[in-house]
Amino acid sequence: MMMNEITILVLYYSRYGATRDLARLIAEGIESVPGARARLRTVPAISAVCETTEPAIPSDGAPYAEYSDLQECSGLALGSPTRFGQMAAALKYFLDGTSTHWISGSLTNKPACVFTSTGSLHGGQESTLLTMMIPLLHHGMLVMGLPYSEADLMSTTSGGSPYGASHLAHADGKAPISAAEKRLAIAQGKRLANTAMKLVLA
Repeated sequence: MMMNEITILVLYYSRYGATRDLARLIAEGIESVPGARARLRTVPAISAVCETTEPAIPSDGAPYAEYSDLQECSGLALGSPTRFGQMAAALKYFLDGTSTHWISGSLTNKPACVFTSTGSLHGGQESTLLTMMIPLLHHGMLVMGLPYSEADLMSTTSGGSPYGASHLAHADGKAPISAAEKRLAIAQGKRLANTAMKLVLA
């Protein structure tokens, strides 16, 4: 890592790929900021069937997150598809294991943002984003959204909100990310990286 280079963790869970694609756009925005590097990580699926296990290494996409990734990052972008208006259980399960970070305060004053994808336009995008912020606030993170200086917030007919980037994937999860959704995701990543850089250099 170069001097003054920072790492932003983009941590997400994705079942069909829509949230993963959004995460990659946020990473693009992060890496558009000189000195900022995105670290894409995912979490394994969980199941109520005790015998079900996931492979130690994902078959495709980002590696699985380790708790050390949280320790090492200068900022966090947290993403999940919506599950009945809340984050997916797989991501919640990972966050439930961060009590050591809460006790040590290792995430305190680090900037963070959230993002999501849904199968329907009113399928819980905003409630998912808001509830995803709660554990970050408990960790003392500096949670940020998207400002209305991003003109797409006033004109998008798919995803995008002041609470964070979002994507309308439709019921089959295959709808491509719209131009407005793409611009907002990149803008969110860029804003997060710029903020983290200012805090590190302060």
